[in-house]
Amino acid sequence: MHTSDQPHPLLIMSNVPDRDTAGRIARELVDIRAAACVNILPAVHSVYRWEGKIEEAAEMTLVVKSTADRYDEVENVIKRLHPYDVPEIIALPITHGLPAYLQWLAAETRKNVDV
Repeated sequence: MHTSDQPHPLLIMSNVPDRDTAGRIARELVDIRAAACVNILPAVHSVYRWEGKIEEAAEMTLVVKSTADRYDEVENVIKRLHPYDVPEIIALPITHGLPAYLQWLAAETRKNVDV
């Protein structure tokens, strides 16, 4: 369970069109400590409406483990490196989790840490 002395953990999701984009975003997020971990899930088939038409696309899903105080950085990196005009970026609160994992997540995303 999340404790008040830790930053609020988030699961941030975004779909990307290819492995290169996924890798660039994931590496940068972990490198700048905006994310503790990014999972790249392959083979997502998306069906959505865009500009009045139903579209379909093969995509990959990024599952970003971060904290609320790093959300803006995560969003900025995704927007900067993402090829879509309006990339999907959604954040879900993590309300429960293995305490040791949540402590690790908080430590890996802590600001002002020597890298």
